[in-house]
Parts: sequence; structure tokens; C-alpha cells
Amino acid sequence: METLQPDDPRELGAYRMLRRLGAGGMGRVYLARSPGGRTVAVKVVRPDLAADADFRRRFRHEVEIAQAVSGQYTASVVDADPDAPLPWLATSYVLGPDLTDVVDAHGALPEPTVRALGAGLAAALQEIHAAGLIHRDLKPSNVLLAADGPRVIDFGIARAVDGNRMTQTGVVVGSPGYMPPEQAQGKDVGTAGDVFSLGVVLAFAATGRNVFGDGAASHAAMLYQVVHGEPDLTGVPQSLLGLLRACLLKDPAGRPAPAEIVAALAPQGIEGVLSDWLPSAVASTIATHAAGILDLEAPDEPAAPAAASFGPAPTMPAGAQTPPATPVPGYGYPQPGAQPPAPAPAAGYGYPQPGTPATPAYGTPGHGAPQPGTVQLGATDGSLPAPTRRRALTYALGGAAAVAAVGGGTAWWFGRKDGGTGASTGAGGRSGSGTPVGESFTTPPAGVAPQPLWHQSAAEDSTSAGVPILTYDGLLLVSGDPLVAYDVRTGKARWSRKGICPAGAQLLFHGGKVFLSDGDYDGVLVAYDVTTGKEAWRSRLGKQLNIERTIAIDDKNVYVTLTDYGQAKSATKYRTAVAAVSHSTGKTVWLQRRDWGTKDYDVEGTVWGKYLVYADSSYNLTVRDTATGAQLWTKKIGDDWSWQPTAADGVVFLPGEKLTAVELETGRTRWTLSPNGRRGFKNPTVIDGVAYVCDYDHGIWALNVKDGKRIWLCEEGNRASRESFLKAGRTLYAAAGALGGGIIALDARTGKVRWTWVDSTDATDYWQIALSGSRLLVTGGQEVYAMPAV
Repeated sequence: METLQPDDPRELGAYRMLRRLGAGGMGRVYLARSPGGRTVAVKVVRPDLAADADFRRRFRHEVEIAQAVSGQYTASVVDADPDAPLPWLATSYVLGPDLTDVVDAHGALPEPTVRALGAGLAAALQEIHAAGLIHRDLKPSNVLLAADGPRVIDFGIARAVDGNRMTQTGVVVGSPGYMPPEQAQGKDVGTAGDVFSLGVVLAFAATGRNVFGDGAASHAAMLYQVVHGEPDLTGVPQSLLGLLRACLLKDPAGRPAPAEIVAALAPQGIEGVLSDWLPSAVASTIATHAAGILDLEAPDEPAAPAAASFGPAPTMPAGAQTPPATPVPGYGYPQPGAQPPAPAPAAGYGYPQPGTPATPAYGTPGHGAPQPGTVQLGATDGSLPAPTRRRALTYALGGAAAVAAVGGGTAWWFGRKDGGTGASTGAGGRSGSGTPVGESFTTPPAGVAPQPLWHQSAAEDSTSAGVPILTYDGLLLVSGDPLVAYDVRTGKARWSRKGICPAGAQLLFHGGKVFLSDGDYDGVLVAYDVTTGKEAWRSRLGKQLNIERTIAIDDKNVYVTLTDYGQAKSATKYRTAVAAVSHSTGKTVWLQRRDWGTKDYDVEGTVWGKYLVYADSSYNLTVRDTATGAQLWTKKIGDDWSWQPTAADGVVFLPGEKLTAVELETGRTRWTLSPNGRRGFKNPTVIDGVAYVCDYDHGIWALNVKDGKRIWLCEEGNRASRESFLKAGRTLYAAAGALGGGIIALDARTGKVRWTWVDSTDATDYWQIALSGSRLLVTGGQEVYAMPAV
């Protein structure tokens, strides 16, 4: 903040200038006050731009739109005169520093503050986008931190300047390191571009650095990294990794919408997370400086005519570049040196440190509090936002394996006889029933867990932990990039291929092939040989049909969602569809377009008999005929859609406060089960006519599928919710979907616990299980194990 200079205006409209806040590429910014005492920030356009009729037209248009933005988390426009000799714009003044200054002074922000910041900024983007604007320059210096929440500034104005600058061939307007890849490449930028920038801003707040390169990197290097590289998210809290990875996807169609970000970070409402949201040192600094700002008075100097302000337009030597803009320090935040710096805050700013035990990460509203920001895309339970084709995000945790046993605390080593393996878990590698064959393992004493036969650690952040694993012909496939096939007997990788498995892709399997949408987002379906990893065939459904996600498979077809770019209402609104593709020929069997407004992602499906069943983020459950694609019925499913439907015995199950079985043919309810005082149900797994389901109090139920009557309820020794089940002989295995759950083995007839096993990583990630012969294959985050199926 500087005192006014002789060439600075003293009045603009009804506002008295108090101080100069800074200068940018468009002009200067002043702290000013209205006759009624309201403090505002006034931007004044440069004389050379003011003389440009095209610029004035664009500026006038953007002012009109920006005036429509009046939200809690934006510095809204309060006045403007685009027709003045020097056009100006007044925005509400925010008593707070910008994010750059805060991080420079205090370092990376604690996780609760970043979470609250993200919720507020996402809400601001909702406000901006609702007014028809795209910010296009969201960066830390355009984010102000106030006591009651963050504010986004400079929205919409960049567009007016962009139009002028982009007349220079090859010039890309924006802030390197924060602009989305499509903007860096000079392509059209939609609202998803702001979401990408938001992801970079939140990563900056959480780590104290730009994840695409530090300040020493050249602009060209940062732009290249944004377009072609991956962000370095080292240091981002685990509970935020999934959300940030989703925001930073290269494909704008895969990024979450601002409303989804708000829901993930503040499921109980933004007001709650913004209560005392700032670290004490930052809050104290804001309060001290705010008092000084409010006491400022206008200087006693003669007024200078506004039209003469700034002096003449600058004369630039031929070929010279526009001088770099002086940063605008938060529209009122005094620069370092104006007052003694605040003392360094205590580590963590008084918030719990990383690693502090938290509530279970995967709950649903009303069934235990989820960790805000925990977005596990690719999950198939009923507790999280569902994965999208590009939004599968996992938390990879390392660590050595250990064995925990129920009672006695001992591990058991098994003598074994070598033999063959071979049974598959079935289509998609989903949980099911299998008979251990080929090897025999000694059964341990009651309460003693088996010891792993081998253990491998996948590359960090390379697996999609929410996706079921697949076993076939002595191989274990784990979804991720690279897609790796492990030898079930030795644990060694048989083959590994990068770039073929989109994040969170289900491993849909039939006839020795696994079917994936193209990892390079070319909009095609590709079949890969499971035993070699080699491509068998690929199929494009049409020039303007882009396959987005594989959702289900049966004996004849693989079912996909797609975008039809041939049917569009605007540059960003396209028709979506669902199609059946023959997995023997790769030819389209049928294609049915969905209603306008449905998304091409966030669809989870399954097949039972002649019925294709899928849930989507519009809270619909839809059933189609697998032969023709004709829609049989659709119905709303409440406020929870993030689960892969389970269908069996002619019904599909709806989890929630009650468990409901709905007839596939008619959509009528067959039966409903109350939890009898317990807190609701997750999504069940059906094996041999029995539905196994976990409630939100960690109880495991066995139910008769036909009538919903309880067979048994296990409440002992289970410290985590179980998300998937499989059965081998008389043993039921259940894998955890929450903090430190590991694997539990029960007597399938009685529900009595036989043993519990968990590794030492105490992973906050999904666990997955599959059978191959007599071996139980287990994944927890990036850790991979083989255990005796005993």
C-alpha cells in the first residue's frame, strides 16, 4: 500500500481515494471510501486501453455481467463507470490479505483451513458461473482471506483484457502454473477450467508451493508441465488428495463441478467449516491491520482531474514487452514492513497434526460424519461420491506388513503343498463364491490369523483402491496406472502396461479379456488379453461418439456410457447415451440416448439376467432391457447415488436408513428391512441366495434374499465397516472400506468371527479381496498380499 502520488486521482465518481494498492496489466487499484463510509477497491483502466473502443465495449459488457455476481464469497461489484474518460470499477473491499501473502508469512496452511478454503472458493465459483462468467485467472493473489471466509476477486474482468491480448498471435493469457491445460493450449475454456485452477490454488495452500514448478521455473517450463506433466502433490493431506487429483485432471470433462466440491468438503454446510477457520496467527494479523485500514483518512491534497490521471499513455520501444505487473497486495493488506511481522504460529496452527486419529473417512450423512474432502472416485459403496471414468482417486500408503490376530496375538505359518491355481472370481473380478482347489493349507487355531504367503508394494499413488481386483488363470490384476498382472503364486509382476487403464476403471472381464475405455481418452473401447496384457481389439462407435466409461458386463456385451458430440445445445452441453458393445466382435449391439442433463460420468451399473441396472448422480436408478436397451423404468433413489447396484433373485437393493429390495421387472418394492435401532445399511453383496451387508454401526448381517429375513447378525470384533464379501467353503471373508479395517473371516453359517487380520500400515483406503484357487488375494491401498484361504 502506497500513499497517493501527484498523478493519482483523488476522486472517481462518489469515491475518495485513500491509498494506492497496486498496479496490474489493466491499470491501477486504489483503496477508496464512499460518502457513507463504505471502503471499496477501485480499479482504473490504463489510458491506452481506455482509448481502445473495442476494449471499452468488452469492459462494459463484463461490468454488466460482473454486477450480477453478488455472493458471500466474492468481492462483488458495487459501482462502475465504463463510459468515464478513464473507465473504473469499484468492488467491495475485503479486510484480509491474499493467499500468497499468508503463505509467504506463515507457510502451508493446516488441513482444516485448506478444507474450509476449498469449500468457500468452490461456492464462489458457483456464484460466478451462475452469472455467466468464467474467472479464467484464479490464483493465490486473487484469493483474499477474511475472518468470515475467503473471497474471490477479479472475476470476469480478465475476459475483457484477454480479448485485446489475444489479438497477438500465439499469446496465451493467464497465470502460468495456475491456468488449465486447455487454456495453456489456446483452446476454449469452460467452467471446468476454473476448477483446475482451484485445485492448484488449494494444493498451493496445503504445500506452500506451486505443484507444477517453483518460482525459478520459466513460464514455458510451467506451461509444459501443466499440459503434459503430473502435479507434485507431495505434502497434500491424505484426505484431500483424491479431490485435488480430480480437480487437476487433464480432461476438463472429468473434473468435479463446484457443487460437488462443496458437498465433499462441507457436507454439513459451509458455515460450519468456516467457523474459526483461520489459524490464530493469521486471524490476529487480519484484525490488527483491519483496524488500521478503517482509521485511514483521505490525504489533504488538491484533487487531480480523473482524465489526466496516470499521465500519457506509455511509449514502448518497438518489440518491447509490457512491463510485468506489480502484484496487488490483497486490496488493502499492508506490505511486509508496514508493521512488525506477526510471530510465527505454532506448528499446525493449533489444529490436529497429520496422523491424528480422525473419524472414519467413509460415512454418509446421518450415519456418522465423513471426513470432509474424502473423495474416493471409483468406490462402489454407498458412502462416497461415486467414481467417474477420470475421477478415481486413491490414497496410497506404504509400510511393512504385519499380522494381527483375534485372541493370543500370534501369527500362524502354514505348511503347504504346491499345486495349481486357476479359478476366476467371475466377471469383473467382483466378490463371489469360490471353492479352494489345488493347494491345501493347515487350518490355524481359532482366533489366529493366517500369515501372508507374499507381499508386494505397488508404485506409490498408482492403484485405484476403490475398484475390485480380478483373478484369472493364476494372475491377479489390480486396477491402476500402470495396470499390473501379478503371479498369484510368487507375487512377481507377469506384465505391466502404462496408460491403458483410466483412473478408477472397473476391470470388466469375460472370455480371457478385460475391457477398458481408452486410457488416452480417444473415446474407444479396447479389449486386452488378460494373460499377456496385449491389445486384442478396439472399437469406435462413431466419429462423434466418445466412450466415457465401462459400467457393466454380461455373457454377450459390455455396457458403456458415452457422449454424443453430434447432439449439442451449446459448446459445453452434449447429449449422453448408454450402449451395448459385443465383447466378441466389438460391434455396437444397441445405443440409447439418455435424457438431456444427464452426465456421461458418475454412472455405476450391473447386470442381472436380462436387466441392465445403473445409478447416476442425478439420483436416479434406471433399469433397461439388455437385448434392446429400452428403458423399463427409472425412479429417484433419495440423496445417495454413489454405489454400484447389487442385483440378485430379480431384485435390486437400495441401501440407506433401511435396506429395500426393488423388483427389477416392475420397480415395485418387494421388501424393506429396518435396522432395528442401528444406523442404516451399506450396499450388500449376494452370494448363494444370501445377502451380506454391513450397517453403519459395523455390524455384519446375513439376510435371506427372497424375504429379507435375518439369518444372523455379527457384532463382535469388527472395528470397521465392511464393503465387500466373498465366500470360500464355510468361511465368509469381508474386506474393509474404512480406517484400518483389514480382513475379517467369519463362519458363514453362524456369523462367528474366526480371525481378523490387518497390516501395519493402518491404511485409510479401501481393501479388496478375491480368490484364486486356495489363495485369498488382498489389496489395501498400494499393498498387495496373498494369503491362505482358511
